[in-house]
Amino acid sequence: MESSGDKLSKGLIALMAVCTGLIVANIYYCQPLIVLISKSFGVAESEAGRVAFFTQAGYALGLLFFVPLGDKLERKGQILWMTGCAVLSLSFAAVAPSLWSLEVACLLIGATSVIPQLILPMAAHLASPARTGKVIGSIMSGLLIGILLSRTLSGLVGAWLGWRGMFWVAAGLSFIMLVVMRRAFPVSVPAFTGSYGSLMRSLGTLVREQPVLREAASINALGFATFGMFWTTMVLHLSGTPFHFKSDLIGLFGLAAAAGALAAPLVGGSADKRNPRIAIGYGLGLLFFSFILLYIFRGSVVGIIAGIILLDLAMQCVHVSNQSRVYALILGARNRLNTVYMTVSFVGTSLGSFIGLYVWERAGWTGVCVAGMVLASLAFIIFSATYRKTKNVKSLAV
Repeated sequence: MESSGDKLSKGLIALMAVCTGLIVANIYYCQPLIVLISKSFGVAESEAGRVAFFTQAGYALGLLFFVPLGDKLERKGQILWMTGCAVLSLSFAAVAPSLWSLEVACLLIGATSVIPQLILPMAAHLASPARTGKVIGSIMSGLLIGILLSRTLSGLVGAWLGWRGMFWVAAGLSFIMLVVMRRAFPVSVPAFTGSYGSLMRSLGTLVREQPVLREAASINALGFATFGMFWTTMVLHLSGTPFHFKSDLIGLFGLAAAAGALAAPLVGGSADKRNPRIAIGYGLGLLFFSFILLYIFRGSVVGIIAGIILLDLAMQCVHVSNQSRVYALILGARNRLNTVYMTVSFVGTSLGSFIGLYVWERAGWTGVCVAGMVLASLAFIIFSATYRKTKNVKSLAV
């Protein structure tokens, strides 16, 4: 079993949070740029919106095939190699001559930007068990702020330098992170010594033997589906009637969501002291209510901002608490546990983007909000149905 001594200083935790935020942003930069991309290639906005789907699908593939290696390879080295590949993928996107080549580039961007899901298990390994949840929450704050502010940065840069300029900026930021992480991150050697094949086969074993993992991944997938659906279609909603906003203004809505990210350390700290399922239940209720707000106030900027803040707070309650539960199951298999958990989650995000575009074309914003409420309800049904089964295995889950 891996050692779990507390080897994380506050400065290193802060640096990990910054790195995760700046790198995970790579998979969200494309969303405020959809309108600009559609005009650049002369295609419909819904067709250009596929770049968001391909980016998230690539992320799911990266989670499945690359993140498990964190239980086998030296983690710092893998993080550096993956970051270098992300720089190349972003540069490819910046020079893409056609929409299909941009979609390929976005698939590669997603697959190579899984570095945050390598940093989080590293941090969980280096932290003492008594504060694992708090450390995860702190780093998740950086990750979530990166996700949300990526849209603000992308909107502003897109309006100023165009969508290609945004990909060049992203490549530069990732290169800077590569240099910083090479200097500052500690070496972290895992304990798994088997082959890659046995490593991948063990994923199925974990799914079969860990009911908490199945429950957490299922709930999170539905939550992430609402998240992906909202942020993909929000661009279309705000660029049309009655708003007619440009990409720079649309990007500013990410600032509202970033406010909720400050709650992640509090949620993580709570998970260290109490049953994290409590926060998950409240989060699912807030998720449902956020789509009610977004529907009722669909023509109001203030109403949409309130819905965004509530949506983000809800997702943090669900995601940070579920991730704390998953990391506590088997200390030596954190990367593989995270692989299953996050792969299923981002499959949910990809499907959410697809569902959002499909519903948008047929029922507009009303259809999106109703679909969000349906997905949140399905997640709560799973949460309720599994409560009796999981409350008796609290020692494994928390």
